[in-house]
Order: sequence, then structure tokens, then C-alpha cells
Amino acid sequence: MSTQRRTVLAALVAAGLPLHKALAADKIVLGFAQVGAESEWRAANTQSVKDSAKEAGIELKFADAQQKQENQIKAIRAFIAQKVDVIAFSPVVATGFGPVLREAKAAKIPVILSDRSVDEKDDSLWVSFMGSDFTEEGRRAGRWLVEKMKGSKDTVNIVELQGTTGSAPAIERKKGFEEIISADPKFKIIRSQTGDFTRAKGKEVMEAFLKAEGKKINVLYAHNDDMAIGAIQAIEEAGLKPAKDITIISIDGVKGAFEAMMAGKLNVSVECSPLLGPQLMQAVKDLKAGKTIPKRIVTQEGVFPMEVAAKEFPNRKY
Repeated sequence: MSTQRRTVLAALVAAGLPLHKALAADKIVLGFAQVGAESEWRAANTQSVKDSAKEAGIELKFADAQQKQENQIKAIRAFIAQKVDVIAFSPVVATGFGPVLREAKAAKIPVILSDRSVDEKDDSLWVSFMGSDFTEEGRRAGRWLVEKMKGSKDTVNIVELQGTTGSAPAIERKKGFEEIISADPKFKIIRSQTGDFTRAKGKEVMEAFLKAEGKKINVLYAHNDDMAIGAIQAIEEAGLKPAKDITIISIDGVKGAFEAMMAGKLNVSVECSPLLGPQLMQAVKDLKAGKTIPKRIVTQEGVFPMEVAAKEFPNRKY
């Protein structure tokens, strides 16, 4: 127990509050506004936050925005009204959070951005952004493809399943990937459309890509594994062999992707770890103790081609 917390507890007890009530009154309260439950990744992220809060003895007020920004803003305003100690959220989209972040700042409630960033010039509106480097994930996907196609002079026609329009991972994964492939004119993105990070939409959009481009498609780049898994179904239903007739690259590294790789249907998955709960709870405790936390906390991750999937699979926690 920190010296600061002991002082607070002593003051509460001295004021006549029984110890068990003093402990309850001094409990750290975290308000967390989640994007939704759109993917395996998001479900694992939510579970990590809930389990870690329980383990850390932090009271968690949890809100599911169901992939709607207005729901998330409403939840953050509710957290401000409830005077929580810290607010954390994974923004549905990158823009439009300025006003509610200013409200939190005015209420002197620190905000942590978890998993996704926001597009705001005033970075004093949050104390830290923890999560992956989405641009680097896109670059890793691009580098893997460039290496695979090394030596070939043929045009490489790519279709892209983007994440939710306006979200940080969709913007940055696209940017990083294009940054790498643009160095060689043989790589061409012939179709690019959002699949909203879901399997159902990934399948639906891939069906449309196949209808429009057919056997011209050499590569599918999906911004997450769930869309890739949906697209694999569309490719098979079209009578083609995923990972053979069409090279498939995706991002996240969830168990479903490893299963697809072991089945020979997905070529590579770039890791993006959802297990941010322990880091988040440590940051919340540090803030409550009056410590300064890093402005940017980057998650360490790798790249998993299908050749290593079977060996790595037992180590996956999500």
C-alpha cells in the first residue's frame, strides 16, 4: 500500500468512518469505454481489462459503445458525472473527441487512450496512449509481401479490406502498407473497401471483389484477422484456394488466424496484442499515486507466417 493511500485511509478512519468503509471509499474507480465486440481481438481486449481490474482491486465501470462514437461520448460524459478517478477508452474513430476530452480535463480526470489514438492537436487532453504502432504493423505486412514477391517482375494485384472508416488502425495500417509497396510499381491496389473489422462484412466485401476482379486478384491485405477469415470463406465458395490462388495477409494474430494458417488458408498474420489490461491497471495505479507515466507506451509484437503457426499456437493467449 502506498504512503499516500495510507494517509488517506488514516484520515478517513480519524473522521469516524469504519475501516471497511474507509477502504471502499478509497478504492480506485476506472471508467472504461470500449469500442464494441466486433472481433476476436476486441473480446480478448475486453476480457484482459476486466480480469486485470479485478486482480488489481480497481473498481471498473465498463461501457460497450457498440461501435458508435455517440455511445462512447455519452459513456465518457457519464464517467465525468460519476467523478471516476481515471477514464480510459479505445476510440471508435480518430476524430470528434475534442469537446468531451476538454470536459474531462476541466473536471481534472486524467484520460488514457487504450489501443487507438485520437486526431487532436492538443495532446494535453490525455496523459498517455498505450497500444500498438499501427503504421508499423502496416509496414510489416508490406515488407513481408515485398520479400515474398522478390524476384518476380509480374504485376501484383492487391485487394484491401480496410478496418472501420475513420478509425486509427484503418488509417495507419493502410498508410504503413502503402509506404512500403509504393517503392515498387509492380504492386497495385486495385480495390480497397471497408469491411468494418467483422467476419460477415469481410466475406461480403470479398465476394464483391471476386465478382468484379475474379482471377486478376493476386493478394488480399486485410486490416484484421476476422475480415480475413470471412474473406477466406468467400474465396473458397468462389472455387479458389486461399493462400495458394490468392496470397492472404492479415493483422492481429488471434487464435482463429493461427488455425487458418495451420489449415494452409492464411499466409501470414502480423501481431497486434489485445492484452493491454495489466499495463492499463499499472498506469491507473501510478496516476492515482501521483506518478508521471510515459506519454506513449508501445506494445512489443511480432510477425507470424504460416510456417511457424503450429509451433507458436500453444503460446497464444487470445
